[in-house]
Amino acid sequence: MEHYAALIVVAPFITALFAGLFVWIEERLSYPIVLAGLAVSVYSAIQVLIQVMAVGTLQYKFAGWPPPIGIEYRIDLLNAMVLCLVSGIAFLNLIASYRSVQQEISDRTGSYFTVYNLFVTGLLGVTITGDLFNLYVLIEITSLTSYAQIALGDKDRGPLASLNYIFIGVIGASFYLLGVGYLYMYTGSLNMADVAVLIKGSQGSSTVLTAFILCILGIWIKMALFPFHVWLPNAYTYSPVIFSRVVAPLMTKVMVYVMIRLMITVFGYDYIFNTLHLSEAVVWLATLAILAGGVMALAQKNLKKMLTYIIVCEIGYMVGGAWMGNQLGMTGAILHILNDALMTFALFLAVGNMVYRIEKVDITDLKGLFGKMPWTMGGFVLAALSIIGVPPTCGFFSKWYLILGAMEKGAYHFVAALVISSLICAVLFFKVFEICFFESGSHGHEHSSHGPVAIEEAPVSMLIISGLVSLSLIVAGVYSGTIVNTIILPFLK
Repeated sequence: MEHYAALIVVAPFITALFAGLFVWIEERLSYPIVLAGLAVSVYSAIQVLIQVMAVGTLQYKFAGWPPPIGIEYRIDLLNAMVLCLVSGIAFLNLIASYRSVQQEISDRTGSYFTVYNLFVTGLLGVTITGDLFNLYVLIEITSLTSYAQIALGDKDRGPLASLNYIFIGVIGASFYLLGVGYLYMYTGSLNMADVAVLIKGSQGSSTVLTAFILCILGIWIKMALFPFHVWLPNAYTYSPVIFSRVVAPLMTKVMVYVMIRLMITVFGYDYIFNTLHLSEAVVWLATLAILAGGVMALAQKNLKKMLTYIIVCEIGYMVGGAWMGNQLGMTGAILHILNDALMTFALFLAVGNMVYRIEKVDITDLKGLFGKMPWTMGGFVLAALSIIGVPPTCGFFSKWYLILGAMEKGAYHFVAALVISSLICAVLFFKVFEICFFESGSHGHEHSSHGPVAIEEAPVSMLIISGLVSLSLIVAGVYSGTIVNTIILPFLK
């Protein structure tokens, strides 16, 4: 029981190494090996969440060295929830995307599965670690494996998108590392909890202020907060389906988690909201991010790229909520980490099904898709309604908390931006629905111009996962009150 925390990260890491070895022995075994590793990670994450809910925060010490000297895994309700989210989505995506990998990367499947599990290992490590420098190392593991996977996508644009991501990613990592260096110079420690104790009462220190600004800027670049978002649309659009399905719902959400972790655990509420007085400026920046993402999404003709700009909007929701300086706003931000990950995953699962069957994602190429792929489009519609914020889907409830938090703060511009972006999403998605439902397409085979349309759905393994995730949006909405009362509010208290 005590080693479940380590297994969350170690299982996918070890199986990634074994999968890499089997590339030269029997490549077909790479897939079941990485799948088994993620299954162990999911089970361990669930066990850890149950334990944290029962007994409180867990500490796991590596190699027998006690913190702050040794590296510590520190798990509370917030990162226990995010660990379940990351491991669960990565596991389900691997099941759903096996056929897509065979279609897109048929000659390098074993190597790809190795890199995939290393990417997931990095995300899980970022979520669970209690050490600032270890966090940097794990962010870079995540980034390096991202660069490789993006480059394996579109043969013409994938490598260039990856290169652009590398340049901007290095800048973000450098900012964060410099910030950690300043904190170490001031405190002599890298353990998050220890640093928090050592900087308490040092609100006037220019060193602490510099460290905070550098760390937050680095994380904002990594999460693609507007105007640092320029790397994201092409990176997510031109990557392989299996990677876009996991990076779109998880990468930005994990970085939002890191921002909240730094705000609450390391620097503290009092320093951020009572000493720095940056809340108003950041909420305005988040408002601009929401509006800019929506406007840029309106101009897109590629469905995947349209969704990436909606992600830019969603990042603005979470950053704005976290910086409201009140419990309602932070509750909405944390709940939206969960909800937006599920919504984005459901959307990209449906898009992946479309790519597998028709190999196109330009919106004009989706004509008649409701008739050809009814189950896929059903899941897409449900996810789209959740993004818009239609009850009882989960998207409505996190937006409701964000609106309440903004109203309490008096940030009516944020409320207006949130409502406008929801209307923009409605326009975008109903335009897609109209094309898919009312316009006849040229792809596939039809019996006649007026006869029944031949159904050409994605494979069953893809449909089952897509359907389950889409239905989970309603379940998460119905039980949002339970999630808030049993996980989010106890963490914030």
